[in-house]
Amino acid sequence: MSISTIVISEDNTTVELLKLYLEEFEKFSFLAGTSDFSKAYDAVKELAKALIIVDISEYQEQGLNFVSKITAEFPDCRVVALSDKPDVDLVIRAMRVGACDFLAMPLIKKNFFEILDKIFNDITDAKPKKSKCRVISVYSNKGGVGKTSIATNLALELAKITKENVALIDLNFQLGDVTTFLDLKPSFNISYMLQNLDKINEDFLLSTLEKYKDTSLYVLADPPYFKQVDDILSKNITKLFEILRDTFSYVIVDTSGGFEGKAMTALENSDLVFFVTIVNLPALRNCQRCLELFEKLGFAEDKIQILINRYMENDEINVEDVEEVLGRKLYWKIPNNYFSMMSAINKGIPVSEVNADSNVALSYKNLALMVSDSVFRQKLQG
Repeated sequence: MSISTIVISEDNTTVELLKLYLEEFEKFSFLAGTSDFSKAYDAVKELAKALIIVDISEYQEQGLNFVSKITAEFPDCRVVALSDKPDVDLVIRAMRVGACDFLAMPLIKKNFFEILDKIFNDITDAKPKKSKCRVISVYSNKGGVGKTSIATNLALELAKITKENVALIDLNFQLGDVTTFLDLKPSFNISYMLQNLDKINEDFLLSTLEKYKDTSLYVLADPPYFKQVDDILSKNITKLFEILRDTFSYVIVDTSGGFEGKAMTALENSDLVFFVTIVNLPALRNCQRCLELFEKLGFAEDKIQILINRYMENDEINVEDVEEVLGRKLYWKIPNNYFSMMSAINKGIPVSEVNADSNVALSYKNLALMVSDSVFRQKLQG
């Protein structure tokens, strides 16, 4: 669908520039450019829906009267006023008589396109689709804290509980272990996906991502060769996340550690970040420093949630101590169960398949319930 657009201006250069921008944007078609308000009015009468751009630089009062007349008589048309003298009073007057937006000259293309996008959605009632997907990244800037175990077990439990499609993405480009933890040998990896973003759609994802047994969990593996990592750009990761949101209800990301660009891109594109730590003083001090950094980067406090792994109830550092040191409440604690977890890792299966009644398996199940319940409530509120 293309919206017919009429430009009214005394300046031919302005008309030609707007014509070029409209052609580039594509959702609007340039119908006519004129300096005659009467001719413009007659043209609008023949259109069901239209965009009228009125330059009020030269004839302010006549232009404002025209804006008022068009918006009063043609409710399916939208008017944008523009001027090379955009003082505050003029902008307010234009909006009061019915202009849906105001452009200052010289025109800035980016601002113009943003206005066009908003108007197109308004006229066509094509409101942007709000994704119901939630992207959850599991992160730590220290190795050996069980990040991959948490990502794989949480993803599987979410798939089992919700019966919805869940993607597990291995973004640990150097030392990814997701496929080892689930004993999978995938045909495709994230490097291939990122090089073929223009070909990816829902059917492609569901047919090429490795499905875990008879569940609704789909796994996207890390690149098998280090040299493939160099070709991966942060902007492509952002685009991949956008595509995944259209197909999956949950995307669980096992991120790389540290603060390099790709890891930060994953966190920026996540709705929730589980910051994984263990209970010892060096780990907690490290966690504290990271939280300060995330705050400086502008991450919302409720986006970063602390998850304690291998927690022991009788440890000399208890939950209250941890919360006091970090200055915030813990989101979850996963109990220490060395034998169940090592058995699962060595067999390449989730811990629930080793012993579904173990404390650690039940903890993952309840964590998934907590995550899915909070998402369900967000959907209701949204």
